[in-house]
Amino acid sequence: MSEGSDRERASEDDEGGEHSSHGSDEIDDLRTIADYQFGAGAGDALFRDAAGVRIERTTSGRPQQIHVEAGRLVSFGTDGRYTLGLEGGRRLQDALDHPAYRVVVGDESEPFVRDGRNVFSKFVTVAGAEIRAGDEVLVVHEDGHLLAVGRAELDGPSILEFETGMAVAVRSAVGPATED
Repeated sequence: MSEGSDRERASEDDEGGEHSSHGSDEIDDLRTIADYQFGAGAGDALFRDAAGVRIERTTSGRPQQIHVEAGRLVSFGTDGRYTLGLEGGRRLQDALDHPAYRVVVGDESEPFVRDGRNVFSKFVTVAGAEIRAGDEVLVVHEDGHLLAVGRAELDGPSILEFETGMAVAVRSAVGPATED
């Protein structure tokens, strides 16, 4: 490589962007954060294939978004917690015991949630007892399929108790159902 291309790459790195090189220690650290936030086993579920993980970094080098080929797993917030992407939600759904970190809705609100609308308490049939306001949660249909991911606005028991108000601020949704 020429000296000019090294300078260009360094300049691109200074502006932030994608970096696919990471060590096993870094993946272990990311797994530890997931285990702390979502419970034991979440880190292995989210980052099961370290070779396929792509990390986008801020200009300071801090991980910002973590992707795999299927999509965004998580974004890394400045508070040190993850915000889920749909692919991260799918992986957690497979790994966590039901109803952990799940808010379950029925047929009445499914099309709205699929379109990215927020979830309201009166439509929730099940909510994980461990959910605290501000936690990242999975919004799933009663039949078990993932509809969206978002931030809980209430704790799990309150979501079930309240008759009005927003339960989950939806961040990413799967989109409209397709006819088979």
